[in-house]
Amino acid sequence: MAWNPEFLREGFAVEDTLRPNRLVVGVTSDSAEEILKRAYKPLLDYNVPWIRADLPTAELVKVAANSFLATKISFINAMAEICEAAGGDVTVLAKAIGYDPRIGSRFLQAGIGFGGGCLPKDIRAFMARSEELGAKQSLEFLREIDSINLRARQRMIDLVRLDLGADLKGKRIAVLGAAFKPDSDDVRDSPALDIAAQVAAAGADVHVFDPKANENAKLRFPALNFSNSVEECLTGAEIVLHLTEWKEFRALDPIKVKSLVARPNIIDGRNALDKTAWESAGWHFRALGRATR
Repeated sequence: MAWNPEFLREGFAVEDTLRPNRLVVGVTSDSAEEILKRAYKPLLDYNVPWIRADLPTAELVKVAANSFLATKISFINAMAEICEAAGGDVTVLAKAIGYDPRIGSRFLQAGIGFGGGCLPKDIRAFMARSEELGAKQSLEFLREIDSINLRARQRMIDLVRLDLGADLKGKRIAVLGAAFKPDSDDVRDSPALDIAAQVAAAGADVHVFDPKANENAKLRFPALNFSNSVEECLTGAEIVLHLTEWKEFRALDPIKVKSLVARPNIIDGRNALDKTAWESAGWHFRALGRATR
């Protein structure tokens, strides 16, 4: 009997299968471990770390890893809230603390938070399971992690109202991104799509473009308007929301696309755009965790 958790990133499943950063096996006997070692011999020949565990520990590794990543993302989003209140810049803060090898820079990009089919589901299931085990208090902090993550979406909508006014009825809003992450067509619990749907529910005329996820997003929210290109999406917009950090969005020329919009307002929900370049091109630029001066 064995438990062999996977640690595949969506969009990188083949790469992570062929070159994993560790192999974790929960086994009940030496013979079970030997069978797995034979199966994984090509990877072990590349010195991929091998971790033998008991069955409960192997099962916990998966949800513990995802919970830690969720915690790191929500931590930097909490710092974004503090930076906004104090007049600071969360991107500089993240860069500074990321140089500490005990912290590291990955997953320290403040924005509209995590989504998809793993992190939200795993932290909620982990909390439920801890309660079943009689250890509810040990994971109570994950409830706040979830809350911070969802709050980031509302803060994005608050910034939209700050620029366009409380009444969004009839306001044309361009949303760049529908997938929960770039290089994927997955819209499960997508912060981008959730924000688009919420501003549309407030009466805004929302136009969405995603390089891969348009069709899946249409199935979830058919009432939204979906564009066939970035240019079509931006045309006539009173504000642009950058919500999924696709490479083609990061590569947009702010000077060229300025002529397409009705008003040059942009909110970078992923802190992935060059603020200086957009402001130099005459755009009013906002981002979560970065004070507007």
